[in-house]
Amino acid sequence: MGVFVYLPLVLPLTALPMARLAEQHLHPRSATLVLAAVGSTLALCSTLCLALLMVVGTAQLPGNPLPDGWSDPEVREAVPYEHKAGQIAIGVLAAVLAACGSTLLRHTRTRARAAEALRYATRHGASGDIALVPSPDPYAYALPGRRGRDGRVVVSTAMMDCLDDRERRALVAHERAHLAGRHHRYLLMTQLAARANPFLLPLRTAVAYSTERWADEEAAYAVGSRRVVATAVGKAALFSHRGRGPAVLPAFAAPGPVPRRVAALLDSGPPAGPWPRVSAHLAVAAVTATVGTAASALSSLNATVTLVGILHAATPL
Repeated sequence: MGVFVYLPLVLPLTALPMARLAEQHLHPRSATLVLAAVGSTLALCSTLCLALLMVVGTAQLPGNPLPDGWSDPEVREAVPYEHKAGQIAIGVLAAVLAACGSTLLRHTRTRARAAEALRYATRHGASGDIALVPSPDPYAYALPGRRGRDGRVVVSTAMMDCLDDRERRALVAHERAHLAGRHHRYLLMTQLAARANPFLLPLRTAVAYSTERWADEEAAYAVGSRRVVATAVGKAALFSHRGRGPAVLPAFAAPGPVPRRVAALLDSGPPAGPWPRVSAHLAVAAVTATVGTAASALSSLNATVTLVGILHAATPL
């Protein structure tokens, strides 16, 4: 077991160069999928190793409910600095679980409030997949349905008043792209990953940006004009500074680098294929992230198998 149990706690650092380069050089769809997968894997591995350390640390505490054999010298020798590291892991893992639980609770409450707004709009005649909510606050967001169905685009009347007809079509196409791509899942995955390991915060930011860029490109294809979408994004961001749309759901004027989104839309567009031409710095970042993710998975697997075997041997029959 040895130091392998500690490696997944710091190996998320290997994904940081990829987080920046992916949003610059990959198609937004590819960047979202890659970064969400890498971030989730690294977060799971680091949390698993915290749990292993917690088991060793808890076994050293007097009056713990674990079998007596789990505090034998053979178990302690499997982890260097087991006494201090194990006790620290107890507090850190508790903080991780509390942070992830808080994120899930906030996400659930936000979706419940959004669903209530949707029911209000339905009572006032909203139909189809677009719900127009009477509100003086300009906002628009995608409200996912259950099991990938019944998703709705929620738009306030104030937001509609800010845009012309083509820009409104761009807004609706953008939010429909969020629903079709199930972007809220990637956002939630990376939010939980960043809660589990703060080193993954840049991946959360990158995925939040790439999902918006993904929807921007889909909207540009739907309305046939990148400039119209760029104008709609800029105007929505300008007027929505006082809006109160839910922050944990994909939103047309979500906080973030709006000027970068507008500049990308006014450019020629992302690569036609899912992967760009190979460049030296992108290749190095991709290899580093791949090696770091693989090493994290193997280290956590090695630590798990080793500790389970030792605990099994130390457990009295």
